[in-house]
Amino acid sequence: MRTSDREPRPDFPPPAPAPPPLRLLVADDNPVVRAGLTALLSDRPDTTVVAEATDGREAYEAALRHRPDVVLLDVRMPGVDGISALPHLARLAPVMMLTYSHETRTVREALRLGAGGYLVHGEFTTEQLVRAVRDVREGRPHVTPGAARALLTDLSEDAPAHDIEQAAPEVPDFSAKSLSHLQRCVGQSFRRRFRLSTREAEIMDLIASGMTNQQIAAACFISEKTVKNHINRIFAKLHSTTRSQAAAKWLGVS
Repeated sequence: MRTSDREPRPDFPPPAPAPPPLRLLVADDNPVVRAGLTALLSDRPDTTVVAEATDGREAYEAALRHRPDVVLLDVRMPGVDGISALPHLARLAPVMMLTYSHETRTVREALRLGAGGYLVHGEFTTEQLVRAVRDVREGRPHVTPGAARALLTDLSEDAPAHDIEQAAPEVPDFSAKSLSHLQRCVGQSFRRRFRLSTREAEIMDLIASGMTNQQIAAACFISEKTVKNHINRIFAKLHSTTRSQAAAKWLGVS
């Protein structure tokens, strides 16, 4: 067939350009967590960290300057804590709590004050974190199982026993599809591969939160020597030689 006899090729439109990465602000007083999240989220084509903050005041000032798409906010920080800063930040950008705190009162207060999501460290993978950030940006609430359990406990305690059946439909829908998906995933949490005992996991959480051996001993009602013994076993299981290395692996940011 001659070239002139060929069918003309359709004039397809050019592919749509990739959307710009989501611009994030990370507010956490723990330098290991902050650095890990920044490295993790800036090394992707769909997210980037435009600013960091160590407390609520810094977070608010950074949000005013950089106008991020989403703020990732810790609860407990020195100076102005996350809960105090939350209503001010929520007026500037969607806020997702990203924290160790899953106490019922804290979760309830954060959502009441305008948080669009509540993620507890250790209950999500990197992909789930990015998906949650996008959901919150689009106005779809997102919570991990620890926060969901706190809410359900709170609701069951508030409801009279004879009203529980009727009250069930009134439970807020914090993205039911996402909740069920994350609850299935929590049983397969990446932490399981470390094979830490319940006590070791508790101590590792405290290490990652920045506590010293003395503080951990007081919190767990054990001696500092026992804490050190636990830490030696934890480091061996996490193949780490320092607290920073262990915390980064435990949080899934290394």
